[in-house]
Amino acid sequence: MTTYPIGTPGQPWTAEHKAQWLAQVTIKRSYQQQVLTKLAPLASRFEQVQYGALDYHPEKYPLFAFKTRHWDSNKKTILITGGVHGYETSGVHGAIQFLDTQAEHYSQFFNIAVAPCVSPWGYETINRWNPYAIDPNRSFYADSPANESAALMAFVATLGEVYAHIDLHETTDTDELEFRPALSARDGKDYEKGVIPDGFYLVGDSDNPTAAFQKAIIESVAKVTHIAPDDDGQLIGVDIEQFGVINYPTKKLGLCAGMTDNHFNTTTEVYPDSPLVTDKICNDAQVAAITGGLDYIMSYLAR
Repeated sequence: MTTYPIGTPGQPWTAEHKAQWLAQVTIKRSYQQQVLTKLAPLASRFEQVQYGALDYHPEKYPLFAFKTRHWDSNKKTILITGGVHGYETSGVHGAIQFLDTQAEHYSQFFNIAVAPCVSPWGYETINRWNPYAIDPNRSFYADSPANESAALMAFVATLGEVYAHIDLHETTDTDELEFRPALSARDGKDYEKGVIPDGFYLVGDSDNPTAAFQKAIIESVAKVTHIAPDDDGQLIGVDIEQFGVINYPTKKLGLCAGMTDNHFNTTTEVYPDSPLVTDKICNDAQVAAITGGLDYIMSYLAR
């Protein structure tokens, strides 16, 4: 068991502990320079929507989504989200790369909405939580305590029926070095070290597992990067459903991928700390996950 430097072991954090945690968080990179500058040129090619701003600092952290043009009620609507956990870099930049290189092609077949960076403060501070020590990816439910989650849900409610949702994430070494120990401390629980999978994997929905959809994405990503081998039949302590895939109850856990009553959803998990990958490979893997999923849906609908 590791003792986290903030709080009292065995006791949940107080407001004072959360303030102490926030005080030691620092800005490590720029949302403006690394994200917004990449989004600006896309505004001429897509419908740009500012769907909110973080209450923590509204001027600094506007929230943007992009919709393909010629929205058509006869097409299925696809939702792509990135940066729900702001520190998971390829989720953000993979979403931007998909917009820049693939979204217009697939807009022939689908309405596509992309929210590339749901948690910009988390992006800047390389953090899993928001400034209030709340995990946005456990907060997708009514009356959400997370501004990031509430704003995105309000935007998504304007889209109509979402047929499929692909949420772009990473599992990094810092999950075990920082974020899970902090979570245990915040909740007054003992921390038990887990195993970080070496490679890409997916988290499907245990209430709607869509195994063939998940398999198609794994096969697409395998052309770009390695898929995580299981650890005695498990990944991150969860029994595998098939090679490279585990399932979570997405709605029960308040996960982003479970916020709509979709037909298909998945959460990607890129492993950026592998010596076998680069930033480019990580971003390419996210794009391959999206295109693999969309190609599968096209063939599914054509049956």
